[in-house]
Amino acid sequence: MNKFNLVKEMFENAQNPENAAAMSAYMKNKFDFYGIPSPERKELYKDFLKSEKASKNVDWDFLDKCYKDDHREMQYLVYDYLLALKKYLAFEDIDRIKLFIITRSWWDTIDFLCKIIGDIGLRDNRVSELMLKWSVSDNIWLKRTAILHQLAYKHKTDTELLGKVICNCLGSDEFFINKAIGWALREYSKTVPEWVVNFISKYKNELSALSIKEASKYI
Repeated sequence: MNKFNLVKEMFENAQNPENAAAMSAYMKNKFDFYGIPSPERKELYKDFLKSEKASKNVDWDFLDKCYKDDHREMQYLVYDYLLALKKYLAFEDIDRIKLFIITRSWWDTIDFLCKIIGDIGLRDNRVSELMLKWSVSDNIWLKRTAILHQLAYKHKTDTELLGKVICNCLGSDEFFINKAIGWALREYSKTVPEWVVNFISKYKNELSALSIKEASKYI
């Protein structure tokens, strides 16, 4: 049995129709679910990911099949797979990851995938220029990724880049963009609150009320 069918069988054997209906409703009925809670799902494929990690090779064909599947848990598997093998990912792989970002897009997968982009960014400064390009994209999920990719950087945050990316997204009436701006600023306020206070003060007339509310939570 190939990898994809093996994983599908594991999910099918663990599916819970009642949970699936509730999970789908929570995601605005945009996706089908097997109804497997996150801890149980991760336990199902824990050994599989260990085996894949030991191979030191990212199987993109397998990931592509998972991402094309109708069930959302298969997309979550892709993130966990990439996270497990993140040390083997390079800047050249971002085009492949971009396809995941712009396919079956919603906040749940984007907020995971931006972490993968962020990890590559810590190792390759070419990501910064790419994020500037994504920040002026017509695709809101590429914009959101650009805003959030430094979310876990703390003192490693490139504030010049963060400021430029956010400024490129000002004036949007898109909830997921304005929420992301606030989230990025709020997270960095835990590290250098003065920078965030100054940024809000400088752009208070251009930042949305939602962005300011989110950004000001800890300051």
